[in-house]
Amino acid sequence: MKIIIQISLGLFFLLFAKSAFSQNDSLNMTPFTIGESISFYSQQLEQKRLLNIYLPSGYHPDSLKEYPVIYLLDGSADEDFIHIAGLVQFCSFPWIHILPETIVVGIANVDRKHDFTYPTKNEVDKADFPTTGGSEKFIQFLELELIPLIERSYKVGSEHSIIGQSLGGLLASEILLSKPHLFDNYLIISPSLWWDDESLLKRDLPDLSMVKSVYVGVGKEGEIMERVAKELHAKIEESDDSNFPLFFEFFEDQNHGDVLHLAAYSAFVKLFSSRE
Repeated sequence: MKIIIQISLGLFFLLFAKSAFSQNDSLNMTPFTIGESISFYSQQLEQKRLLNIYLPSGYHPDSLKEYPVIYLLDGSADEDFIHIAGLVQFCSFPWIHILPETIVVGIANVDRKHDFTYPTKNEVDKADFPTTGGSEKFIQFLELELIPLIERSYKVGSEHSIIGQSLGGLLASEILLSKPHLFDNYLIISPSLWWDDESLLKRDLPDLSMVKSVYVGVGKEGEIMERVAKELHAKIEESDDSNFPLFFEFFEDQNHGDVLHLAAYSAFVKLFSSRE
């Protein structure tokens, strides 16, 4: 009798599984997307580049409404694009309203060690980053190609922000200290300002009067990373033009690997919600 029962149960589960698969076969499955991608050839960089774009749910190309833009370094689909786009969506819900509805432009990487660093005299840097030194061209790419492309292609307003972490934070800091007019708001997280023996921190401050806000955040990432982040904040604070919202935040429970999401949320709250 046991054998008969076991065979019967086996047949039951086999038929059940077959039925379930048959039902799945009849489901209408479509891709779930949160935006779109743009692929184009960059004349400045002389290579093909990819952008991942998050558009607010109410976005329509024929609408008169214009949207602020957040430019996200390390914006590949397998890097920071998806979770930052989700955070922007969450912060722009009407019942939360930390952010206005915002477009996110994720700049996918080809070689971040090249694009996000300026030339270094430090031999250890050169050995660890053999392709280093392309930040000047990359900043030209942002200014002359990428930002104009987004402005031509989407309903973009006048407010531009940039988010960069680690080497991306180094690049965002370099832009702030060399071409601050490119962005209104700078969200600089765990910046790798140790690069080239901390030479970026030794540069003279430019005119920062066009900047709307700056946020610097860092986790528990070791003495050097924590110190240089604090020094960047202090350097900006010393500027005669620093009458804009300026924040520094230390996340003692986060490290280099997990600080970005929490820091970005905190930056959104500090930089944007107070405007209401």
